[in-house]
Amino acid sequence: MSARYLIPLPALLLLASCVTDRTAGPMQYDSQTVDAQGAASVHVALHMGAGDLRATDGATQLMRADFAYNVPGWKPRVRYTKSGDRGTLIVEQPSGEHSMGNTRYTWDLQFNNKIPIEMEVHFGAGKARLDLGSLDLRGVEVHMGVGEADLDLRGQLRHSYNVTVNGGIGQATLHVPSDAGIWAEAHGGIGSIQVRGLRQVGDHYESESYATAANRMHIEAHGGIGEIRIIAD
Repeated sequence: MSARYLIPLPALLLLASCVTDRTAGPMQYDSQTVDAQGAASVHVALHMGAGDLRATDGATQLMRADFAYNVPGWKPRVRYTKSGDRGTLIVEQPSGEHSMGNTRYTWDLQFNNKIPIEMEVHFGAGKARLDLGSLDLRGVEVHMGVGEADLDLRGQLRHSYNVTVNGGIGQATLHVPSDAGIWAEAHGGIGSIQVRGLRQVGDHYESESYATAANRMHIEAHGGIGEIRIIAD
């Protein structure tokens, strides 16, 4: 086990200590739509400290977002910029403190499945359900804190791309298509890493069709204190 893949325990405990209780107010709701403005590809970055995050396809434009929250200062910030033919979309929780007490914080995001997207997710605490397999993905990067994340990439691979999962204290489950070209490398921290549906070849895992696949998914999973599961089905 390489020490460079271990997340220092003090850093994880500090992250957990940032999850504090705050007095909840009335529920507030906000919906936003973001247009790609003709971008040929978009880098999407999601930054949620604590809450319930859901992402899938279904948007006619780049993104359709529905937010619900009961702390007024937590209205999500949505920023989109375009440089040349490339766009950058950032959705972030504005507060430096994040609460899991009697507060409610929900993002329901839909993305366009025809625009090439690189997806970057930073998720601190709570639950994340990312059903991204039907999107035109060009890369996926997930950073976990103390929450629980379910990343579903099952679907037809339109292009080869890389997937990186960095685990924290919580649990991350990655579903990938068993009939696609899958290559997975898993490095454990203090927690465990489980791989199902892929064959072990030396120090990594492969799907049966990896050698002949036209498009391939390359996965690197780095464990923390929690559990990471990679399931091909």
